[in-house]
Amino acid sequence: MLDIRQIPVLNDNYVYLVREPSSGAVAVVDPAVSDEILAEAKRLDWRITHILNTHHHGDHVGGNQAIKAATGCTIVGPAHDPDRIPGMEIQVKDGDIYKFGNESAQVFFVPGHTRGHIAYWFKDSSALFCGDTMFSIGCGRLFEGTPQQMWTSLSRLRGLPPETRIYCAHEYTESNVRFAVSVDPDNAALRSYEAEVKTKRAQKIPTVPSTLKLERAANPFLRADAPDLQAAMAMTGRDPVEVFAEVRRRKDVF
Repeated sequence: MLDIRQIPVLNDNYVYLVREPSSGAVAVVDPAVSDEILAEAKRLDWRITHILNTHHHGDHVGGNQAIKAATGCTIVGPAHDPDRIPGMEIQVKDGDIYKFGNESAQVFFVPGHTRGHIAYWFKDSSALFCGDTMFSIGCGRLFEGTPQQMWTSLSRLRGLPPETRIYCAHEYTESNVRFAVSVDPDNAALRSYEAEVKTKRAQKIPTVPSTLKLERAANPFLRADAPDLQAAMAMTGRDPVEVFAEVRRRKDVF
């Protein structure tokens, strides 16, 4: 099993240090910054060997070059964005299996938030690093993609095993839940999670990672084809892409 350490940085970002124990390989997933990450790796006595980037935004790649300079690590990122990932040396695409120490990550091409976004699924550790494609009870804004693209991307991730842990890149859950109950007010799983989230955030406890089992039940962006959500939105029988687009539109102005 991977040893995963979650590091809060900036206002609400999470960066992950991921160690494969049998080989000692250590990856940084989406390093927004460098100093805090290098300091934590030093404290743990972990030698950073890789950076895994999901997409090009500055709060995911801002630490690439400094971490590379300090450690000589290998930078891996989306083949669809060769010019926007600083220092990228290895390009991966949909369906690739990237060997990381003695574990492997399956790469998913999940455009929508950006045109080149990818996610890394470590099957043996039940861990999905999905950047800004999926959040707990949310999804990323559609800066460069279409509703069809994002719905397809989320639907693919939704198909992973329910025990998959969702290591997303932001602590947005509390505000996401406030929105979700506005479109899906009678969802019992969502209401139960709402209480849990309020308790955790009051104590400044992270809500991430969540699980895919929870997200399937409570995340409205994964439920655009669910009859009860469609009914709650007065969109019964509509195309799930149309329903998803309306959920996203409402969230954008919430």
